[in-house]
Amino acid sequence: MLQNSLNKLSGERPYDWVQLFFVPAWVLTGYVVSVVITSVLAISIAKLGIPLGLVNQAVYGLVISIVVYALTLMFVIGLPVLLKKQTVSRVLIGLTRLPSWKDILLAPAGFVIYFIASAVVMVLLAQFIPALNLNEAQDIIFKGLSEQYEFILAFLALVVIAPIAEEILFRGYLYGKLKRAVPTWVAMLMTSALFGLVHFQWNVSIDVFILSLVLCSLREVTGNISAGILLHMLKNGIAFYFLFINPLLSHTLGG
Repeated sequence: MLQNSLNKLSGERPYDWVQLFFVPAWVLTGYVVSVVITSVLAISIAKLGIPLGLVNQAVYGLVISIVVYALTLMFVIGLPVLLKKQTVSRVLIGLTRLPSWKDILLAPAGFVIYFIASAVVMVLLAQFIPALNLNEAQDIIFKGLSEQYEFILAFLALVVIAPIAEEILFRGYLYGKLKRAVPTWVAMLMTSALFGLVHFQWNVSIDVFILSLVLCSLREVTGNISAGILLHMLKNGIAFYFLFINPLLSHTLGG
């Protein structure tokens, strides 16, 4: 109370530090619940005698991705609105307009910054924490792709759907809520920490933590998440190329 009064006297907005823990916990809960519900549904369908094991892996992966992201967004953003506990505007999420030329130009620039920063951090970690496995392959649901349509489905899931859903959830809702409650730099760090956490793998978590800092910065610069979506798509698109189109090159580069 005293701090809020001092902030008002000094012209600064009061901070709501409870939101720093409540909002990330809510987002994480929504994601975990969605994954659990999806898993239970898959198990239940299998017990009904429907042979999910015979379903094409790419089709299965795309459906699972859509269901998890849809449930997460409905739980995290839709449920509070439905219960009339809060309103979620396009301003809060950062989707007030279509991508502009500025967004299109800033996306590759942001990628360069992210790539250099991530490379530097990884080199330093390798020097000072040699026990940390920074070359562990990321575990993804799409494996053994061979047909053209399978690559297209994997591309839709990883390069189109995932960046849009994750930017709406993290740099949109989560960061939008946090930056209204705490200092911007704190909101950036917490958003990026949670984004790294949900990837459940040290080397990937560190990489996407740095990516998230750049994505949050792009929202600050543009006032929108459009540039972040484009950067996220660019990053995932390049990763998709090295994972599925030319995996031998990724080994040559030490990826």
